[in-house]
Amino acid sequence: MPQEREVDLGSGRVSRLLLRLAAPAITAQLINVLYNIVDRMYIGHIPLYGADALTGLGVTMPVILCISAFAALVSMGGAPRASIMRRGDLPAARRILANCATALLIVSLLLTVVLQLTGRKVLLLFGASEATIGYAWDYLRIYLLGTIFVQLSLGLNAFITTQGFARTSMYTVLIGAVCNIVLDPIFIFAFKWGMAGAALATVIGQTVSFAISLVYFFRTKTFKLTLKSFVPNFKVF
Repeated sequence: MPQEREVDLGSGRVSRLLLRLAAPAITAQLINVLYNIVDRMYIGHIPLYGADALTGLGVTMPVILCISAFAALVSMGGAPRASIMRRGDLPAARRILANCATALLIVSLLLTVVLQLTGRKVLLLFGASEATIGYAWDYLRIYLLGTIFVQLSLGLNAFITTQGFARTSMYTVLIGAVCNIVLDPIFIFAFKWGMAGAALATVIGQTVSFAISLVYFFRTKTFKLTLKSFVPNFKVF
């Protein structure tokens, strides 16, 4: 991954900083949409049942968006605050990051358990029919097993951006999306895993993004974390 110099968010013209940070951030969001678009492209071409499977995938989207919203809840609150704190209180900034990671882990486990138990009913509530519920559940049950990686990937990315490394954040998303693009046809058609294969490709892509983000945090000097940092702090929450 290309090396990037940190953008000093405390100096320089706001318009220039906005352009420099916003362009990669917006690009990352657009790339994230590729996961769903690519899945739809391949699933729609599955012989015999592609149309029903595509409808089933559409029913899973509200659930997946809700899962992503929990990552945003934690990261969009924690990342800006950590960015502010790192200028005057670096230990507090590290504690915020670690506690947000802890919160993401807790939320991931809760979402996984609750939706594994109620997922089929939730999908029916969102409009799945007897013809499409099987395909929708095949996708969602695999996707849920990777909830922890989805949450951490989306959540930690925000902390990279708020440190001034927007392009690095974009690259982590891009590499994950490329993995999904490559693995989708292999899992869906070569291995004949259908909907489960599409979901697995998505989870692996998000896991790769998470792994790259994790490597970044181990290498950066700003957020050098210790196990003590991860102890839940309700004031931080």
